Amino acid sequence: MWHLVCGDAAVEGVSFVLGAEGARSALRVLRDDLAVGPLHDTDLPPCRVRAEFWRTVWPAGMPPLPKLDESLSEDAQWLAGLPRQERSVTVWHGDSASEQLLLARVAEVLLDSDTALWEVACGTGDSSVGRRRAVSMHEPQALVALYRSRRVTAERQRILAGQWRQAVQENAWVRRWQDAAFHGEDFTRIDAQLLAAIQPHWHPLAQAMADVMKGCDGFFATDMLLFWRARVLAGESLIEAQGQAGEGYAGWCVRRVNKT
Repeated sequence: MWHLVCGDAAVEGVSFVLGAEGARSALRVLRDDLAVGPLHDTDLPPCRVRAEFWRTVWPAGMPPLPKLDESLSEDAQWLAGLPRQERSVTVWHGDSASEQLLLARVAEVLLDSDTALWEVACGTGDSSVGRRRAVSMHEPQALVALYRSRRVTAERQRILAGQWRQAVQENAWVRRWQDAAFHGEDFTRIDAQLLAAIQPHWHPLAQAMADVMKGCDGFFATDMLLFWRARVLAGESLIEAQGQAGEGYAGWCVRRVNKT
């Protein structure tokens, strides 16, 4: 059986549950943050549009994302081949929109195949900041207690597959997972949250980013995403910034521009 997780942060805990040999032979990490960016060619190698999105997000001057095009294509090709393998598939997921999108993506890949889809649910079902739990937010021992695989029913798999197809067709910039469904939007809301967190006086950008992360329901806004949006806001003269993108956000200071 394959065990799939979304992101490196979940590897340690799930590896503890599976054991070193089980993790080595069965654990597969999908690193793409499916909650943001265009999805139209996510399952269509070489995934050029999605790769270009991540290159845009990544700060100029920093070392480039390693083998981005290759990794996105490899994941798409590997997932497409799952129905032809003999192993069943287990997806570990919590209340992260990316984890839920991975589950829906795999459900669509395996739809109408003989490959069984299983899930290990590690969330609360509530993606609000105060209640959500991603797989990586659990201590390894807690994941042992949560390791109760359940077979995804045919009806649930059809619903999940339909949600994936809808998300791909909608092709929104941001997808929030709320009330067991995905809700697409542009960057207006997250930009407004970031702008509201930036004060009229100079202060560290990291402080504003942390405030946004603490209040961002429906998906986990990453530091690289917020750093990119801060650079966009600076380019639109909505904020002033001091720092070099290639040095990362830790050295950046920002202040809101007062419009008169």
